[in-house]
Amino acid sequence: MLSRPEKPGISDSGAAVAPAADRPLSCLFIDFNAYFAGVEQHDHPNLMGKPVIVTPLASEHTGAIAASYEARPFGIKRGTKVADARKLCPGIAVMPARHDRYVAVHKLLMKEIERHIPLEKIYSIDEAAFRLSRSEQDPARAIETAYRIKEGIARNVGPALRSSIGIAPTRLLAKLAAERVKPDGLTVLRIEDLPHALEDIPLTDIPGIGAGVAARLSRAGVNDFMALWRLQPKQARAIWNSVMGERFWHGLHGFETVEEPTKKSMIGHSRVLSREHEAPEKARIVARALLLKAASRLRHYGMHASSLSLSVRLRPEGGWQSARRFKHSQDSFLFLNLLDEMWSQLCIRQRQKGPMPRFGGVTVYLHGLSKCGDTALEQLDLFAEPESVEKDARRAGLWKAIDDINADLDSKFQRLGAPSPDGARKRHISLASQSGLALNYLGAKIAFSRVPEEAEFLY
Repeated sequence: MLSRPEKPGISDSGAAVAPAADRPLSCLFIDFNAYFAGVEQHDHPNLMGKPVIVTPLASEHTGAIAASYEARPFGIKRGTKVADARKLCPGIAVMPARHDRYVAVHKLLMKEIERHIPLEKIYSIDEAAFRLSRSEQDPARAIETAYRIKEGIARNVGPALRSSIGIAPTRLLAKLAAERVKPDGLTVLRIEDLPHALEDIPLTDIPGIGAGVAARLSRAGVNDFMALWRLQPKQARAIWNSVMGERFWHGLHGFETVEEPTKKSMIGHSRVLSREHEAPEKARIVARALLLKAASRLRHYGMHASSLSLSVRLRPEGGWQSARRFKHSQDSFLFLNLLDEMWSQLCIRQRQKGPMPRFGGVTVYLHGLSKCGDTALEQLDLFAEPESVEKDARRAGLWKAIDDINADLDSKFQRLGAPSPDGARKRHISLASQSGLALNYLGAKIAFSRVPEEAEFLY
Protein backbone atom coordinates (compact mmCIF):
# COMPACT_ATOMS: atom_id res chain seq x y z
CA MET A 1 0.00 0.00 0.00
CA LEU A 2 1.28 3.46 -0.91
CA SER A 3 0.77 6.61 1.09
CA ARG A 4 -0.68 9.05 -1.45
CA PRO A 5 -0.94 12.86 -1.27
CA GLU A 6 -4.40 14.38 -1.10
CA LYS A 7 -3.48 17.37 -3.29
CA PRO A 8 -0.78 16.37 -5.74
CA GLY A 9 1.11 18.82 -7.91
CA ILE A 10 3.12 18.09 -11.06
CA SER A 11 6.90 17.60 -11.12
CA ASP A 12 9.27 18.50 -13.97
CA SER A 13 9.00 14.89 -15.14
CA GLY A 14 5.24 15.09 -15.35
CA ALA A 15 4.69 12.76 -12.38
CA ALA A 16 2.20 13.59 -9.61
CA VAL A 17 3.91 14.74 -6.44
CA ALA A 18 2.85 16.23 -3.12
CA PRO A 19 3.99 19.54 -1.68
CA ALA A 20 7.08 19.30 0.53
CA ALA A 21 4.93 19.94 3.60
CA ASP A 22 3.11 16.67 2.91
CA ARG A 23 6.41 14.76 2.93
CA PRO A 24 7.84 15.59 6.36
CA LEU A 25 11.02 14.31 8.00
CA SER A 26 9.43 11.14 9.37
CA CYS A 27 12.33 8.66 9.41
CA LEU A 28 15.63 8.47 11.30
CA PHE A 29 18.04 5.85 9.94
CA ILE A 30 21.07 4.76 11.96
CA ASP A 31 24.10 3.01 10.46
CA PHE A 32 26.75 1.84 12.94
CA ASN A 33 30.25 2.50 11.63
CA ALA A 34 32.57 -0.52 11.18
CA TYR A 35 30.26 -2.34 13.59
CA PHE A 36 32.17 -5.58 14.22
CA ALA A 37 35.42 -3.68 14.78
CA GLY A 38 33.56 -1.18 16.97
CA VAL A 39 32.28 -3.96 19.23
CA GLU A 40 35.83 -5.32 19.58
CA GLN A 41 37.04 -1.84 20.55
CA HIS A 42 34.11 -1.55 22.96
CA ASP A 43 34.97 -4.87 24.64
CA HIS A 44 38.72 -4.20 24.60
CA PRO A 45 39.23 -0.55 25.66
CA ASN A 46 42.95 -0.80 24.91
CA LEU A 47 41.97 -0.99 21.21
CA MET A 48 40.03 2.29 21.27
CA GLY A 49 41.32 4.57 18.53
CA LYS A 50 43.66 1.90 17.17
CA PRO A 51 43.66 -0.09 13.91
CA VAL A 52 41.58 -3.28 14.19
CA ILE A 53 40.41 -5.92 11.75
CA VAL A 54 37.92 -8.71 12.38
CA THR A 55 38.42 -12.08 10.67
CA PRO A 56 35.97 -14.97 10.17
CA LEU A 57 38.23 -17.31 12.17
CA ALA A 58 41.49 -17.40 14.06
CA SER A 59 43.85 -17.91 11.15
CA GLU A 60 46.66 -16.04 9.43
CA HIS A 61 45.41 -17.34 6.08
CA THR A 62 42.10 -15.52 5.90
CA GLY A 63 40.88 -11.99 5.20
CA ALA A 64 39.19 -9.16 7.07
CA ILE A 65 35.40 -9.09 7.24
CA ALA A 66 35.55 -5.69 8.96
CA ALA A 67 38.16 -2.98 9.42
CA SER A 68 38.06 -0.10 11.89
CA TYR A 69 38.26 3.42 10.52
CA GLU A 70 41.71 3.72 12.08
CA ALA A 71 42.90 0.84 9.86
CA ARG A 72 41.62 2.32 6.60
CA PRO A 73 44.28 5.04 6.08
CA PHE A 74 46.78 2.18 5.77
CA GLY A 75 44.84 0.79 2.78
CA ILE A 76 43.23 -1.94 4.88
CA LYS A 77 39.60 -2.75 4.14
CA ARG A 78 37.17 -5.63 4.04
CA GLY A 79 38.81 -8.52 2.17
CA THR A 80 42.40 -7.54 2.98
CA LYS A 81 44.43 -10.64 3.84
CA VAL A 82 45.73 -10.84 7.40
CA ALA A 83 49.34 -11.13 6.23
CA ASP A 84 48.93 -8.04 4.04
CA ALA A 85 47.28 -6.12 6.87
CA ARG A 86 50.21 -6.88 9.17
CA LYS A 87 52.63 -5.61 6.52
CA LEU A 88 50.64 -2.45 5.89
CA CYS A 89 50.15 -1.75 9.60
CA PRO A 90 52.54 -3.56 11.95
CA GLY A 91 50.88 -4.06 15.31
CA ILE A 92 47.32 -4.07 13.95
CA ALA A 93 44.90 -5.98 16.21
CA VAL A 94 43.46 -9.06 14.51
CA MET A 95 40.29 -10.25 16.24
CA PRO A 96 38.38 -13.46 15.33
CA ALA A 97 34.66 -12.78 14.87
CA ARG A 98 32.31 -13.34 17.83
CA HIS A 99 28.89 -13.27 16.19
CA ASP A 100 26.92 -14.04 19.33
CA ARG A 101 28.54 -11.02 21.00
CA TYR A 102 27.69 -8.77 18.06
CA VAL A 103 24.02 -9.78 18.37
CA ALA A 104 24.05 -9.14 22.14
CA VAL A 105 25.50 -5.62 21.67
CA HIS A 106 23.05 -4.97 18.83
CA LYS A 107 20.20 -5.61 21.27
CA LEU A 108 21.71 -3.26 23.83
CA LEU A 109 21.93 -0.56 21.16
CA MET A 110 18.34 -1.05 20.01
CA LYS A 111 17.14 -0.91 23.62
CA GLU A 112 18.99 2.35 24.20
CA ILE A 113 17.71 3.99 20.99
CA GLU A 114 14.14 2.93 21.77
CA ARG A 115 14.38 4.98 24.96
CA HIS A 116 14.35 8.03 22.67
CA ILE A 117 12.38 7.03 19.57
CA PRO A 118 10.21 4.07 18.41
CA LEU A 119 11.77 1.37 16.23
CA GLU A 120 10.27 0.92 12.78
CA LYS A 121 12.46 -1.75 11.18
CA ILE A 122 15.78 -3.52 11.74
CA TYR A 123 17.53 -3.96 8.41
CA SER A 124 20.70 -5.69 9.56
CA ILE A 125 23.04 -6.10 12.50
CA ASP A 126 24.29 -2.52 12.01
CA GLU A 127 21.33 -0.70 10.41
CA ALA A 128 17.84 0.20 11.60
CA ALA A 129 15.09 2.72 10.87
CA PHE A 130 13.13 4.62 13.52
CA ARG A 131 9.95 6.70 13.31
CA LEU A 132 9.98 10.41 14.18
CA SER A 133 6.86 11.73 15.89
CA ARG A 134 4.97 14.74 14.56
CA SER A 135 6.65 16.99 17.13
CA GLU A 136 10.10 15.81 15.99
CA GLN A 137 9.61 16.34 12.24
CA ASP A 138 10.92 19.89 12.32
CA PRO A 139 14.61 19.75 11.25
CA ALA A 140 15.87 21.36 14.46
CA ARG A 141 13.89 18.94 16.66
CA ALA A 142 14.94 15.98 14.54
CA ILE A 143 18.61 16.95 14.88
CA GLU A 144 18.15 17.34 18.62
CA THR A 145 16.73 13.80 18.81
CA ALA A 146 19.64 12.42 16.77
CA TYR A 147 22.24 13.98 19.07
CA ARG A 148 20.35 12.73 22.10
CA ILE A 149 20.54 9.20 20.67
CA LYS A 150 24.29 9.51 20.01
CA GLU A 151 24.89 10.81 23.53
CA GLY A 152 22.76 8.05 25.05
CA ILE A 153 24.71 5.36 23.19
CA ALA A 154 28.07 6.81 24.25
CA ARG A 155 26.99 7.15 27.88
CA ASN A 156 24.89 4.00 28.41
CA VAL A 157 26.41 1.48 25.97
CA GLY A 158 29.86 2.69 24.98
CA PRO A 159 31.71 5.50 23.10
CA ALA A 160 33.41 3.05 20.72
CA LEU A 161 30.06 2.33 19.03
CA ARG A 162 29.91 5.24 16.63
CA SER A 163 27.14 5.73 14.11
CA SER A 164 26.07 7.81 11.14
CA ILE A 165 22.47 9.03 11.19
CA GLY A 166 20.30 10.07 8.29
CA ILE A 167 17.00 11.95 8.65
CA ALA A 168 14.56 12.15 5.72
CA PRO A 169 10.93 11.64 4.66
CA THR A 170 11.37 7.91 3.85
CA ARG A 171 13.53 4.97 4.92
CA LEU A 172 15.29 4.90 1.53
CA LEU A 173 16.16 8.59 1.62
CA ALA A 174 17.18 8.40 5.28
CA LYS A 175 19.55 5.53 4.51
CA LEU A 176 21.07 7.51 1.64
CA ALA A 177 21.45 10.48 4.00
CA ALA A 178 23.22 8.29 6.59
CA GLU A 179 25.75 7.25 3.93
CA ARG A 180 26.76 10.85 3.19
CA VAL A 181 29.06 11.39 6.20
CA LYS A 182 31.06 8.57 7.83
CA PRO A 183 32.12 7.96 10.51
CA ASP A 184 29.96 9.58 13.19
CA GLY A 185 27.92 11.67 10.75
CA LEU A 186 24.52 13.33 10.87
CA THR A 187 22.75 14.39 7.66
CA VAL A 188 19.26 15.81 7.17
CA LEU A 189 17.76 15.36 3.72
CA ARG A 190 14.58 17.36 3.09
CA ILE A 191 12.43 16.74 0.03
CA GLU A 192 13.12 20.30 -1.16
CA ASP A 193 16.85 19.44 -1.21
CA LEU A 194 16.22 16.87 -3.96
CA PRO A 195 17.30 15.91 -6.51
CA HIS A 196 20.47 18.04 -6.38
CA ALA A 197 21.56 16.92 -2.89
CA LEU A 198 22.11 13.40 -4.28
CA GLU A 199 23.10 14.17 -7.86
CA ASP A 200 26.65 12.85 -7.36
CA ILE A 201 25.71 9.46 -5.93
CA PRO A 202 26.54 6.41 -8.11
CA LEU A 203 23.43 4.42 -8.95
CA THR A 204 24.90 1.18 -7.62
CA ASP A 205 25.34 2.82 -4.19
CA ILE A 206 21.56 3.10 -3.87
CA PRO A 207 19.76 0.23 -2.09
CA GLY A 208 17.57 -1.63 -4.56
CA ILE A 209 19.90 -1.08 -7.52
CA GLY A 210 22.10 -4.13 -7.95
CA ALA A 211 24.08 -5.08 -11.02
CA GLY A 212 21.04 -6.47 -12.85
CA VAL A 213 18.82 -3.43 -12.27
CA ALA A 214 21.75 -1.11 -13.09
CA ALA A 215 22.16 -2.86 -16.44
CA ARG A 216 18.46 -2.48 -17.21
CA LEU A 217 18.56 1.19 -16.20
CA SER A 218 21.53 1.72 -18.51
CA ARG A 219 19.67 0.14 -21.42
CA ALA A 220 16.83 2.58 -20.69
CA GLY A 221 19.28 5.50 -20.84
CA VAL A 222 19.42 6.02 -17.07
CA ASN A 223 23.07 6.34 -16.07
CA ASP A 224 23.06 8.92 -13.26
CA PHE A 225 20.92 10.07 -10.37
CA MET A 226 19.31 12.97 -12.24
CA ALA A 227 18.07 10.63 -14.96
CA LEU A 228 16.82 8.23 -12.29
CA TRP A 229 14.94 11.05 -10.59
CA ARG A 230 13.20 11.99 -13.84
CA LEU A 231 11.70 8.52 -14.32
CA GLN A 232 7.98 8.13 -13.88
CA PRO A 233 6.51 5.39 -11.63
CA LYS A 234 5.33 3.22 -14.52
CA GLN A 235 8.74 3.44 -16.17
CA ALA A 236 10.41 2.31 -12.95
CA ARG A 237 7.99 -0.59 -12.68
CA ALA A 238 8.80 -1.66 -16.23
CA ILE A 239 12.57 -1.43 -15.69
CA TRP A 240 12.44 -3.42 -12.43
CA ASN A 241 9.90 -5.73 -14.09
CA SER A 242 7.88 -5.73 -10.86
CA VAL A 243 5.95 -3.53 -8.48
CA MET A 244 9.23 -3.08 -6.58
CA GLY A 245 10.26 -0.50 -9.18
CA GLU A 246 7.22 1.63 -8.47
CA ARG A 247 7.73 1.27 -4.72
CA PHE A 248 11.37 2.32 -5.20
CA TRP A 249 10.22 5.42 -7.11
CA HIS A 250 7.87 6.43 -4.31
CA GLY A 251 10.53 5.92 -1.64
CA LEU A 252 12.98 8.02 -3.64
CA HIS A 253 10.46 10.83 -4.06
CA GLY A 254 9.46 10.98 -0.40
CA PHE A 255 6.39 8.73 -0.25
CA GLU A 256 6.73 5.87 2.24
CA THR A 257 5.47 2.42 1.31
CA VAL A 258 4.34 -0.46 3.48
CA GLU A 259 6.71 -3.41 3.14
CA GLU A 260 5.27 -6.90 3.03
CA PRO A 261 6.74 -9.41 5.50
CA THR A 262 9.15 -11.88 3.96
CA LYS A 263 8.81 -15.64 4.29
CA LYS A 264 11.81 -17.72 5.26
CA SER A 265 12.78 -19.67 2.11
CA MET A 266 16.03 -21.35 3.15
CA ILE A 267 18.26 -22.07 6.11
CA GLY A 268 21.98 -22.55 5.79
CA HIS A 269 25.53 -21.70 6.74
CA SER A 270 28.80 -21.03 4.96
CA ARG A 271 32.38 -20.98 6.14
CA VAL A 272 35.74 -19.85 4.85
CA LEU A 273 38.19 -22.71 5.41
CA SER A 274 41.49 -22.35 7.24
CA ARG A 275 44.60 -24.15 6.02
CA GLU A 276 44.03 -27.09 8.37
CA HIS A 277 40.61 -27.74 6.78
CA GLU A 278 41.34 -27.23 3.08
CA ALA A 279 41.90 -30.94 2.30
CA PRO A 280 38.76 -32.70 0.89
CA GLU A 281 38.04 -34.92 3.92
CA LYS A 282 38.62 -32.11 6.43
CA ALA A 283 36.42 -29.77 4.38
CA ARG A 284 33.69 -32.45 4.27
CA ILE A 285 33.63 -32.61 8.07
CA VAL A 286 33.16 -28.83 8.18
CA ALA A 287 30.34 -29.05 5.62
CA ARG A 288 28.64 -31.75 7.71
CA ALA A 289 28.95 -29.61 10.85
CA LEU A 290 27.34 -26.65 9.05
CA LEU A 291 24.56 -28.90 7.79
CA LEU A 292 23.90 -30.26 11.29
CA LYS A 293 23.66 -26.67 12.51
CA ALA A 294 21.19 -25.77 9.74
CA ALA A 295 19.11 -28.87 10.51
CA SER A 296 18.94 -27.90 14.20
CA ARG A 297 17.64 -24.47 13.24
CA LEU A 298 15.14 -26.09 10.88
CA ARG A 299 13.68 -28.11 13.75
CA HIS A 300 13.81 -25.10 16.07
CA TYR A 301 11.59 -23.18 13.63
CA GLY A 302 9.23 -26.17 13.35
CA MET A 303 9.88 -26.53 9.62
CA HIS A 304 10.62 -29.29 7.12
CA ALA A 305 12.95 -29.04 4.12
CA SER A 306 12.61 -30.68 0.71
CA SER A 307 15.96 -29.93 -0.93
CA LEU A 308 19.63 -29.53 -0.05
CA SER A 309 22.30 -27.56 -1.91
CA LEU A 310 26.06 -27.74 -1.51
CA SER A 311 28.65 -25.42 -2.99
CA VAL A 312 32.42 -25.49 -2.60
CA ARG A 313 34.87 -22.70 -3.39
CA LEU A 314 38.29 -23.86 -4.56
CA ARG A 315 41.72 -22.29 -4.28
CA PRO A 316 43.10 -20.48 -6.18
CA GLU A 317 39.89 -20.30 -8.25
CA GLY A 318 36.86 -22.28 -9.38
CA GLY A 319 34.16 -24.15 -7.53
CA TRP A 320 31.65 -26.98 -7.37
CA GLN A 321 27.97 -27.06 -6.65
CA SER A 322 25.25 -29.67 -6.48
CA ALA A 323 21.72 -30.14 -5.12
CA ARG A 324 19.30 -32.91 -4.16
CA ARG A 325 15.54 -33.02 -3.70
CA PHE A 326 13.66 -35.31 -1.31
CA LYS A 327 10.35 -35.58 0.48
CA HIS A 328 9.89 -33.04 3.27
CA SER A 329 11.99 -34.02 6.26
CA GLN A 330 13.67 -32.89 9.48
CA ASP A 331 16.02 -35.88 9.64
CA SER A 332 19.69 -34.98 9.93
CA PHE A 333 20.73 -38.53 8.98
CA LEU A 334 18.96 -38.12 5.63
CA PHE A 335 20.59 -34.73 5.07
CA LEU A 336 24.07 -36.04 5.94
CA ASN A 337 23.74 -39.04 3.64
CA LEU A 338 22.74 -36.78 0.75
CA LEU A 339 25.62 -34.42 1.44
CA ASP A 340 28.12 -37.30 1.55
CA GLU A 341 26.72 -38.59 -1.74
CA MET A 342 27.13 -35.19 -3.42
CA TRP A 343 30.59 -34.77 -1.92
CA SER A 344 31.73 -38.14 -3.25
CA GLN A 345 30.47 -37.38 -6.76
CA LEU A 346 32.11 -33.95 -6.79
CA CYS A 347 35.45 -35.36 -5.65
CA ILE A 348 35.32 -38.08 -8.31
CA ARG A 349 34.68 -35.49 -11.03
CA GLN A 350 37.56 -33.34 -9.82
CA ARG A 351 40.01 -36.25 -9.70
CA GLN A 352 39.12 -37.00 -13.31
CA LYS A 353 40.25 -33.48 -14.20
CA GLY A 354 43.61 -33.66 -12.42
CA PRO A 355 45.16 -33.13 -8.99
CA MET A 356 42.75 -32.32 -6.17
CA PRO A 357 42.79 -28.57 -5.46
CA ARG A 358 42.66 -26.89 -2.06
CA PHE A 359 39.24 -26.12 -0.64
CA GLY A 360 38.63 -22.45 0.19
CA GLY A 361 35.08 -22.48 1.50
CA VAL A 362 31.87 -24.50 1.84
CA THR A 363 28.19 -23.51 1.84
CA VAL A 364 25.17 -25.66 2.62
CA TYR A 365 21.50 -24.68 2.42
CA LEU A 366 18.22 -26.43 3.16
CA HIS A 367 15.51 -25.20 0.76
CA GLY A 368 11.84 -25.83 0.01
CA LEU A 369 10.76 -25.07 3.55
CA SER A 370 7.29 -25.85 4.88
CA LYS A 371 5.92 -25.20 8.32
CA CYS A 372 4.84 -28.21 10.35
CA GLY A 373 1.07 -28.49 9.91
CA ASP A 374 0.96 -26.90 6.43
CA THR A 375 -1.84 -28.35 4.37
CA ALA A 376 0.50 -28.97 1.43
CA LEU A 377 2.90 -30.89 3.67
CA GLU A 378 0.06 -32.99 5.08
CA GLN A 379 -1.13 -33.82 1.56
CA LEU A 380 2.37 -34.97 0.56
CA ASP A 381 2.49 -37.22 3.62
CA LEU A 382 -0.69 -38.97 2.44
CA PHE A 383 1.23 -40.40 -0.53
CA ALA A 384 4.27 -41.48 1.48
CA GLU A 385 4.79 -45.00 2.78
CA PRO A 386 3.61 -45.19 6.43
CA GLU A 387 6.87 -46.89 7.45
CA SER A 388 8.89 -44.10 5.85
CA VAL A 389 6.85 -41.38 7.55
CA GLU A 390 7.17 -43.12 10.92
CA LYS A 391 10.93 -43.60 10.49
CA ASP A 392 11.44 -39.95 9.55
CA ALA A 393 9.37 -38.75 12.51
CA ARG A 394 11.25 -41.05 14.90
CA ARG A 395 14.64 -39.83 13.67
CA ALA A 396 13.52 -36.20 13.73
CA GLY A 397 12.34 -36.70 17.32
CA LEU A 398 15.73 -38.11 18.27
CA TRP A 399 17.54 -35.16 16.75
CA LYS A 400 15.15 -32.70 18.41
CA ALA A 401 15.94 -34.27 21.78
CA ILE A 402 19.66 -33.84 21.05
CA ASP A 403 19.04 -30.23 20.01
CA ASP A 404 17.27 -29.50 23.28
CA ILE A 405 19.97 -31.11 25.43
CA ASN A 406 22.74 -29.19 23.67
CA ALA A 407 20.80 -25.93 23.84
CA ASP A 408 20.20 -26.47 27.54
CA LEU A 409 23.93 -27.07 28.08
CA ASP A 410 24.83 -23.86 26.24
CA SER A 411 22.20 -21.90 28.14
CA LYS A 412 23.49 -23.14 31.51
CA PHE A 413 27.09 -22.28 30.67
CA GLN A 414 26.07 -18.80 29.56
CA ARG A 415 24.16 -18.23 32.82
CA LEU A 416 27.24 -19.38 34.74
CA GLY A 417 29.32 -16.83 32.85
CA ALA A 418 31.40 -19.25 30.77
CA PRO A 419 34.00 -17.20 28.86
CA SER A 420 33.16 -18.94 25.61
CA PRO A 421 30.46 -21.31 24.37
CA ASP A 422 33.29 -23.56 23.20
CA GLY A 423 33.68 -24.81 26.76
CA ALA A 424 30.09 -25.98 26.77
CA ARG A 425 30.31 -27.49 23.31
CA LYS A 426 33.01 -29.89 24.44
CA ARG A 427 30.25 -31.53 26.49
CA HIS A 428 27.76 -31.57 23.62
CA ILE A 429 26.17 -34.67 22.18
CA SER A 430 27.57 -35.03 18.66
CA LEU A 431 28.41 -37.61 16.02
CA ALA A 432 31.67 -39.46 16.49
CA SER A 433 32.53 -38.68 12.84
CA GLN A 434 32.58 -34.97 13.71
CA SER A 435 35.12 -35.29 16.53
CA GLY A 436 38.26 -33.22 16.18
CA LEU A 437 36.57 -30.34 14.37
CA ALA A 438 37.71 -26.89 15.50
CA LEU A 439 34.74 -25.57 17.43
CA ASN A 440 34.76 -22.14 15.83
CA TYR A 441 33.25 -23.78 12.76
CA LEU A 442 29.98 -24.23 14.63
CA GLY A 443 27.52 -21.52 15.53
CA ALA A 444 25.43 -18.96 13.74
CA LYS A 445 27.14 -16.40 11.55
CA ILE A 446 25.85 -12.93 10.80
CA ALA A 447 24.96 -11.97 7.29
CA PHE A 448 24.65 -8.19 7.10
CA SER A 449 21.13 -8.54 5.75
CA ARG A 450 19.77 -10.21 8.88
CA VAL A 451 20.24 -10.46 12.63
CA PRO A 452 20.29 -14.02 14.01
CA GLU A 453 17.99 -14.88 16.87
CA GLU A 454 19.69 -15.77 20.15
CA ALA A 455 18.38 -19.33 19.80
CA GLU A 456 20.49 -19.76 16.66
CA PHE A 457 23.59 -19.70 18.84
CA LEU A 458 22.13 -22.41 21.05
CA TYR A 459 20.68 -24.83 18.47
